[in-house]
Amino acid sequence: MHRSYQVERGVLTETMGEDYTVQVYVSPNEDERHFLISEMDIDEHTLHSALDPDELSRLEFEPEHMAVIFKRPCNQTLVEGSDAHLEFKVASVGVFVYQDRLLAIQSEDMPVYPGQKPVNRELSLREVLLRMLYRTISHFVEHLRAINMMVDAIEKEINRSFENRHLISLFALEKSLVYYLNAINANESLLMKMRNNASKIGFTPDELEMLDDITIENNQCARQAQIYTNILAGMMDARVSIVSNNLNVLMKTLTMITICLQVPTMVVSIFSMNVRLPISYENPLSFWFVMSLAVLALASFTLLWRWRRW
Repeated sequence: MHRSYQVERGVLTETMGEDYTVQVYVSPNEDERHFLISEMDIDEHTLHSALDPDELSRLEFEPEHMAVIFKRPCNQTLVEGSDAHLEFKVASVGVFVYQDRLLAIQSEDMPVYPGQKPVNRELSLREVLLRMLYRTISHFVEHLRAINMMVDAIEKEINRSFENRHLISLFALEKSLVYYLNAINANESLLMKMRNNASKIGFTPDELEMLDDITIENNQCARQAQIYTNILAGMMDARVSIVSNNLNVLMKTLTMITICLQVPTMVVSIFSMNVRLPISYENPLSFWFVMSLAVLALASFTLLWRWRRW
């Protein structure tokens, strides 16, 4: 599936005709792959790399175009099962910049261009590429904030619940943060290579300034992801200890309740034996005597419990 767009005052407008500047291919089929390889001179390995989620970000120069592969976040995925949880993954996007057009290839149907207000000038294809990279960084930041909010919500549930699904959710978020951090660092290497090859790419001074701003934003995003990763990784052991401690407190309380019930039960059981006892069942006060002993035994155990601070 593919769509064609025309850049009008900085905004992508979908077009059905032959007059287009940007084309976006989503999971191209065999015919579309054959067209991209044979007609657009895209290397087959580079095409597969643009659809491979494990591919690293990189910059390549071909005779007819410039190939840029960068990482971007995917939509959150719900993992079904007994312990359902959300996962955040990353995907690769390939952008091929020609003299008169730009091709974007991705595995998921997601917007790659920021929906900004129109500008009073025409944008070059290089600036369109830079805006795509900026949109990717903003997308990472949005997901990092969402992950942080989810971690805070799960922390509150852990303090009052002993279910494993909360810990599994935390492990999944920690794994997602590691993927995000690796992807952001890979994009940082790409931005540095683009800066080093600025003259070969043909960046104008304004585009170079925009590239520097994008690099700063990406570095801040990387630091934010690193902080979230360190905090979550460092607190996982503490959260597991809290869960274990809460379980121990619960087991202690249940044990004390059981002992409290067993003490008067033992007294009543003694007087229920079919043997001669000091008090005959014919005595009208025998029932109250037994109950008094049971209550006294329970009170004695309670005082011992408080004195020993169990």
